Amino acid sequence: MARKGISILKGIDANEVIALLNKAYADEWLAYYQYYIESKVIKGIMKDSVVAELDQHAADELRHATMIAERILQLGGTPLLHPKDWFSYANCSYETPTNPDVLNILDQAIKGEQCAIDIYSKLAEITQGKDIVTYDIVSSILADEVEHEEDLQALYEDISEFIEQFKR
Repeated sequence: MARKGISILKGIDANEVIALLNKAYADEWLAYYQYYIESKVIKGIMKDSVVAELDQHAADELRHATMIAERILQLGGTPLLHPKDWFSYANCSYETPTNPDVLNILDQAIKGEQCAIDIYSKLAEITQGKDIVTYDIVSSILADEVEHEEDLQALYEDISEFIEQFKR
């Protein structure tokens, strides 16, 4: 635990930040697995483009989980130690990809990114001016999540348009 690093917190308790970060940590692991498994089961038109995007997003979510775990440790906390805890701590839900259609998978992924955007926006508000290190981390992750939503939405629209043109 970095004593001087914790001393920079202003008006926020390290344990409160750790609790919030553990919830985000659970979200990131579930998002990682969701993207990973979706990229394996997806079916439909232009799926190869979507698989490439899902694989990239999975790698980003794993990177986010690492960043969050490192910050939890810096604050003297312990990241969640068991995967079963991810479900009870997570802010965002895990949606089993039972319908592997490309548009359904993209819709699920977009909803997941929108939840992440909400969570990281709130974390940024909570930590702004109180914990600059955590604020920088969640701001960086927030920027990634906004980009993810944009990328997925563009793919969804492109595929939908292609399907409409094909039907005509």
